[in-house]
Amino acid sequence: MTWGLLAAWAIHDTEELATMAGWAHRARPRLESRFPQVPWERLEVSQRHVNVAIGLMGVVMAGASALGARTGGRSPVFQAALAGFGLHGAAHLAQAAATRGYTPGVVTAPVVVIPFSVWAWRRLRSAGVPVSSGRSGWAAVAAFPVVLGGVHALAHALTGSRHPDDSVRTGAARPRPAARRARPTGRDRWF
Repeated sequence: MTWGLLAAWAIHDTEELATMAGWAHRARPRLESRFPQVPWERLEVSQRHVNVAIGLMGVVMAGASALGARTGGRSPVFQAALAGFGLHGAAHLAQAAATRGYTPGVVTAPVVVIPFSVWAWRRLRSAGVPVSSGRSGWAAVAAFPVVLGGVHALAHALTGSRHPDDSVRTGAARPRPAARRARPTGRDRWF
């Protein structure tokens, strides 16, 4: 079960690896017109950035899984990673609902991430493993965005830019999309 976290993460992040950079670029005009207050230019990432960020997160997940295996699932780091992974799956579903379409990771979130997380927590409890709760549980939840932000910041430092084009990297203004655009249909909307 502890190494299953790494396996489930790998399946899920393979979807993100294959779709994140392209989706961010294609979806940006639609999202800018729908949510103009969000700094979308900061969220668009290059494939190189995605590759490095996912690799770094893989190191984190491998370490957490190893600690979990060594402690029979008792490691607070393992339990924090498991909690963050499950919440991450729920966040994918919320993002897809908010954007009214596909977002990277939403396909594997309900079929891999969330079911694995629920199964793993049940397995820990049935084995009599004390699970983090209360303050330590909230600390795990709070740590997830910090770790994710740290991974992306390090990926940015290692790749030189998160952005796939020079206009964003140099700070040059990109033209804003028209106030209203036609709703995407077919493949563009969901994939």
